Amino acid sequence: MTRAQPNNMKAMAFVLITVMINSIGFGIIIPVLPDLVRELIPDLPEHQLGRYMAGMTLIFAIMQFIFMPIIGALSDRFGRRPVMLMSLFGLGIDYFLMGFAPVIAFVFLGRAIAGALGATFSTANAYIADVSPPETRAQNFALVGASFGVGFMLGPAIGGILGDPEKILGGIANPRLPFIAAGCLSMLNVAFGFFVLPETLKPENRREFKWSRANPIGALQSLRNIRNAKGLIFILFLLAAANTVYPTTYTISTQIKLDWTAGDVGLSLLAFGIASFIVQGGLIRIILPKTGLFWGAVIGMLAAVIAYTGMGLASAGWTIYAMGPFAALAGFYHPALNNMMSSRVSESEQGELQGAIGAAQGLALIAGPLIMGPTFEIFAKEGMPYYQPGAPFIAASTLSIIAIVTFALITNKADRTRVLPTEAAE
Repeated sequence: MTRAQPNNMKAMAFVLITVMINSIGFGIIIPVLPDLVRELIPDLPEHQLGRYMAGMTLIFAIMQFIFMPIIGALSDRFGRRPVMLMSLFGLGIDYFLMGFAPVIAFVFLGRAIAGALGATFSTANAYIADVSPPETRAQNFALVGASFGVGFMLGPAIGGILGDPEKILGGIANPRLPFIAAGCLSMLNVAFGFFVLPETLKPENRREFKWSRANPIGALQSLRNIRNAKGLIFILFLLAAANTVYPTTYTISTQIKLDWTAGDVGLSLLAFGIASFIVQGGLIRIILPKTGLFWGAVIGMLAAVIAYTGMGLASAGWTIYAMGPFAALAGFYHPALNNMMSSRVSESEQGELQGAIGAAQGLALIAGPLIMGPTFEIFAKEGMPYYQPGAPFIAASTLSIIAIVTFALITNKADRTRVLPTEAAE
């Protein structure tokens, strides 16, 4: 395939814009989703919000776990363009469905659709592989990550402003506006893609759709097959499960504890996004090669413990903001652990390792809400002697501490002295 073509440049531009708009759409609803639940179930006790937020996060994760390989296999069979446009159109319909939801069941249906069609990130990555020569592929994948980060910085801020009646839009704002805005963004993206997006997978390079490749069971099988990295995969599972505290209970915890509005939540997530962008875009590349993989992972996990504990015990808004840099520094553990795992397996096992990592993270996204939702419901009930709406963050901190202890037990002297090549940190 000829790589350096104008159409390929258009495809690259579209993928970057698509990823950014998708992440804006995902982020835009985070600050207002609890308010929409409150509107649809007006008599719902506040402490029971956790079960609904956990349920929505859970169904999103399950559907994404199931549909990620299916979407990828469909794009291999029918081409990238139709699958991407179909998914974007479905996401737009989904946002409108939630924006005009008459009952809570429509919101759950919307989260299920979003989880299934949000798996288009696998197609976006396939686009990058199609249009990028080997020498620029890593940089282009990094651009995709940066586009996602920029979108996720903007999304919660936009959602908080649109959904908060105390912000600049006055009485016009309501919890449904961010969903409608996300739907409009998705539909604009569909129109842009319809006229601009080229197909990058030639007919002769397509392959037959097979269920043996298009199901998550193969990824689960890889968890059993990986020999030398199972302990590190378990650590990554614990950390990923802990991280689900953010989509599951961050908004409702801060609203109940600190009397925050959707706008306050959106602005705090914007601040976190900026801190994370600085860490991911610069500090990791500078610091990780100097600390080495072991201590880079330790820095990330300790920062996660500090962030979770501080947010869980916070009694004032400034504490949440003060924990933002630590939450961003937690980003150190992922590349460090990934590189450590990669160094423990042979070249022929690298693909299976990535499948195992993906399976572990998918299972963590399912397990995490099952921990965070009930924890919030138990500890956020007013009048109880152990009342603490921030308890899910303490649970996340506990999982991270278990991860640190496990990490110390399964690593050896060679792990502690292994260095990271500068280019591998990028």
